[in-house]
Amino acid sequence: MSQQPHSMTLIFRCPKELEGLLPPPVPAAQGLPGWLRAMPPKAFNTVLAGEDNTVKRCPPFVDAMTSGFLIPLICDVRVENGEFTWDNELPAGGAVDFVRSPIGFHDPGQVTGTPLFDGERFLIKFHNLWTIEAPEGYALLFTHPVNRFDLPFTTLTGLVDCDRFHDAWIHFPARWDDATFSGVLPKGTPVAQCFPIKRDDWGVRTAAFTEEETQRAHDLTSEIFREPGVYRRQFRA
Repeated sequence: MSQQPHSMTLIFRCPKELEGLLPPPVPAAQGLPGWLRAMPPKAFNTVLAGEDNTVKRCPPFVDAMTSGFLIPLICDVRVENGEFTWDNELPAGGAVDFVRSPIGFHDPGQVTGTPLFDGERFLIKFHNLWTIEAPEGYALLFTHPVNRFDLPFTTLTGLVDCDRFHDAWIHFPARWDDATFSGVLPKGTPVAQCFPIKRDDWGVRTAAFTEEETQRAHDLTSEIFREPGVYRRQFRA
């Protein structure tokens, strides 16, 4: 928290009493799951009857997982028979008060009319004790950690203008998906991933290929078919 800011820095702040006690947000590249590191780069493809690349060699898949920042769960949460418990000994607040529980709940009525609605199930809300300031002109897109289908919950997606709203906390509603889950969700588990988004006025237009564009598309798709890894070598930033 003592790093000097520059124009393209996200600043995460916490109450003085919590400094050193909370797991910090991290660049997403530092929080990759073990299964991605362990999975093979190639596997047998039954359609091709031979080896083919896995998603570990798919740059868009991996780049989405390594972009932005991960927000961590503030302490261990035990789940058993649908009951959530935790031990979270945080000091008392000083000039500003803050929640001490890692999760809260949303009444199901708040999502009435959406596919999330289940009259017998609450939505949980992961509490985040870091305020977040973005550079002028940038919002933050908060969403479920990308491609983390192994997590027993799904965090809802939201967009916050953190260049203006940065003096209060942003918490993360989520749907608990795995009703059979029993165990501990460890402190530091990523509960949300955030991406800086520059606010701009965007338009859209459609067009048919010109002759030149048709030739370029033909050449590129042919090259991709002949030589694996074209995107990675020629286009990946």
